[in-house]
Order: sequence, then C-alpha cells, then structure tokens
Amino acid sequence: MLKVAVEPRVGQAGRLSRFAGYAWGVLAYNVTVALWGAYVRATGSGAGCGNHWPLCNGQIALQSPTTHTLIEFWHRAMTGIDTPLVLLLVIWAFRAFPKAHPARLGAALSGTFLVTEALLGAALVKLGHVANNTSPMRAWSDSAHLVNTLTLLACLALTAWWGAGRPVVRLRGREGWLAGITVAVMVVLGISGAITALGDTLFPARSLAAGFAQDLDSASSIFLRLRIFHPMIAAGAAAWLAFYAMTAAQERPASRPFAWAVGGVLVAQLAAGAVNLVLLAPVWMQMVHLLLAYLLWIALVLLCATNLAESVPEVSGPCKAVPGATIPEHAA
Repeated sequence: MLKVAVEPRVGQAGRLSRFAGYAWGVLAYNVTVALWGAYVRATGSGAGCGNHWPLCNGQIALQSPTTHTLIEFWHRAMTGIDTPLVLLLVIWAFRAFPKAHPARLGAALSGTFLVTEALLGAALVKLGHVANNTSPMRAWSDSAHLVNTLTLLACLALTAWWGAGRPVVRLRGREGWLAGITVAVMVVLGISGAITALGDTLFPARSLAAGFAQDLDSASSIFLRLRIFHPMIAAGAAAWLAFYAMTAAQERPASRPFAWAVGGVLVAQLAAGAVNLVLLAPVWMQMVHLLLAYLLWIALVLLCATNLAESVPEVSGPCKAVPGATIPEHAA
C-alpha cells in the first residue's frame, strides 16, 4: 500500500516548535543546577544544611546562615524549582504527541531520573558523603550521582530532539555497538574526572610538584592515587571520541554538524583540563571544565542519535506520496 507523509499544519508545527524550545530550556536549566551542585562540592558546602533533608538544619526559614549554608540551600531551591519545570514537560509531551511517540518516552524518563537525582542527593547528605568526608564509599556515591545526572541530561536532550520532529533512534548492528561503546567511554571518563575533582577539593596541592608527589605516595588517599590515571583516561577517550565523530560524519552526512561540535568541544575540554592542572584546580576553572564536559556529553548524545536515527524520506511541497512513510497522528 502506498502511504503518504504530510507536513504538520502550521499551527501544530508552531506548538511543536514551542515544545522543543521549552525542552531545550529545561535542559539548560538542569545543566545550571548540576553545575551549582558541583560548586557545592568544590566549596565544601555539602554539609551546609547539616544532616537534614529536605529541610535545612531542620528549619524551613534560615536563621543566621553561614556562606556554606546559603550555597547548599540555594542548590536545594534550584532543585525544587526544577520539579515543576520537568513535570510541565511531561504533561506537555503527553498532550502534544500521540501514543508511542519517542518524545513521550524521553519526557517520562526525564521525570524518573529527576526523582532519582533528588534521592541520590539526599542519600549523599544523610550518609555524610559531603564536605570533608574522605571515605572510599564517597567515590561510589559521587559516581552514582554523576551517572544519574548524565542520564537525566541525555533524556532531556533527546526529548527536545524528538519534540522537534527528529526520527526515532534504533540500536542496530555496527552503528549500535559503536554508539554504546562511545557512551560507555564518556561515562568512564566522567567518573574519572569526578574522582579527580574530589581529590583536588579534599587534598589541595601547594604546587604541581607537590600534587604529583601526592599522587605517587602509597600512603595517600585513594582519591589521590586514582587521580594520576585521569589524564591517561582522558587521552584515550579523546582519541576514541575523535574516531567515532569522524566515522559518523563520513558514513552519515546528517551527523556532520554534531561531529564538528563534538570535535570542537573536545579540543576545548582538553585545553581546559591542562589549564586546570597547571593552575592547581581553582574552583572557577573546575566549573569551566565541568561545563565543557556537559556540553561534550550533550553533543555526543545528539551525534549518536543522529547516527542511529531511522532514515526519513525527504518530500517537497506540503504533501507528497512516498513509499513506506506514514501519516503522523499529530498531523492528521
């Protein structure tokens, strides 16, 4: 049977465009929340509200708060604002798109991982894995929190992507394996960076030489002994990411803008890492380094999505018959 693909009506297209714009805005806000969470860690403010959650020091209103309390409280306030933003995204997706549309799935997963993000943050506070805690278990807690954050950002990015009318993603064959390996490499790199940043915060070095001495000292904390591996992991990961970006760009021309984005941010990230090392990881440079890491992650997710997207036949004019295409329910 010959099926027809038609463009959405102008009004419907405008509504979908607004949804995608809102989703990108929610993604940007969540990047900001994640960065402020890292600022809480870098400034040692994780215990600013004591061992209490969601209340701050057991109180609703702050009384004579310290700087650390204000930093931690503001992070919780930002998370509180995030909840209705993501809830609106979920409701909007289910109203704007038909059943089985990927934007619905992306929005639902975004809501789910926002909940787990808050629960993991609460666990960090209740377990005392904040401020100056140097127990090895803190590395596991922080790593789990980072993986959840990356997953949340990926779901939000894909929600915006699909909300803009991009095709569904199919994990298949060689492309699927390469994308899976690439995502895993990026996650390992992120965990390595999180442990390194934690070591920089807990055990600041007076000089570059002193920092290397800490890393090589068998009596040093596990955070310092693992820190020396981060540059090596970063070099290997950068080589793989560059290979994947070039391969994707060659095999699917639609991937080229995102391949270039991955390459550009990757170069900036490597430069920022070197500057961060030489300057002994000041807080502001840690924030720059982490922002670039989030941008690299988002660009990589979109590159993988483009490379794994189902092919969509191009049509000219408002309505053209093409074999194998279907009429979107929201366009009918």
